[in-house]
Amino acid sequence: MRKRAGESRIKLWYLLDANRWFVSMIPLAVIFLAALVFGVLDPAPLVSAVRTGDPIETLFQAFVTATITGVTLVVSINSLVLSQELGPLGDQRDRMEGAMAFRSDVEDDLEVPAAPPEPSAFLRALVDAVQNRANDLQETSAGDDENEERIAAYVESLVSHSEEVSNELEEEQFGTFDVLLAALDFNYSWKIYQARRLRNEFRDGLSEEARNALDEVVNTLTYFGPAREHFKTLYFQWELINLSRAMLYASIPSLTVSSLAILYLNNIGSITGATAGVHNLVIVVSLTTVVALLPFAVLLSFMLRIATVAKRTLSIGPFILRSASRSEDLDWE
Repeated sequence: MRKRAGESRIKLWYLLDANRWFVSMIPLAVIFLAALVFGVLDPAPLVSAVRTGDPIETLFQAFVTATITGVTLVVSINSLVLSQELGPLGDQRDRMEGAMAFRSDVEDDLEVPAAPPEPSAFLRALVDAVQNRANDLQETSAGDDENEERIAAYVESLVSHSEEVSNELEEEQFGTFDVLLAALDFNYSWKIYQARRLRNEFRDGLSEEARNALDEVVNTLTYFGPAREHFKTLYFQWELINLSRAMLYASIPSLTVSSLAILYLNNIGSITGATAGVHNLVIVVSLTTVVALLPFAVLLSFMLRIATVAKRTLSIGPFILRSASRSEDLDWE
């Protein structure tokens, strides 16, 4: 996925794979260091301003208002999104019938008694089936040197990638991002395009068995797209629940320190002295500011992952939106 995106491993790790609480700490650390730097360079304005006015009270009153409003708004929006899961019996039955019909189609295609119930195992079964169909394609296309080389290259790439994704999905549990990350790593859209192009380009040179094998590869790949989108939707709902809970947890210390700052830090005599050449008032205000901003840092960390996944999965099927995902000399004629 990193190669297709043309982005650094560190950037993708930060946006997708890193722990969300760790991600939220990074902007807070930057804010704290920036506040200290300004305090070291010129601490007099803060101390003087406290003597002549109430900048701390004004700042933390704004934090209290913003925290209450922001947490309430986020929780309300998440509740609205999750309310889509609620509905009358008829709607729930239609959802159930759609899910069962999809599973039945997959079971018929894979020729298994029942598809795995766990998301990671279900996706892994599809990826393994793609790998098996690709091996069948390799066998049925043997004997024609003109077509065999192109098909062999396609099969080698498909099998190698399928093995990697299958290993990533092994024993992963839904609720962690690893399941969705492995699903994102499988660029099924490009593989569908390549298979269809091979079939149409070598239509006359392929045997009936080879054409059928290519059709089976494409058919199995088309099941992966809806399955991934379904599990992505479930993961987004799961993540929004975690976001709501994290925002509520983070709002408690945020409101606490903001309220205490309003009550006790507005008096210049309450904080005196210096540490390592920095006025203690600057240090305390910097720390309380960081804690007050914790809910918004948490919101930022969760939304970075959600927005990144949403951007990378805007299209379903054989449509490729990122230029790095295809060959630069693509020829469709």
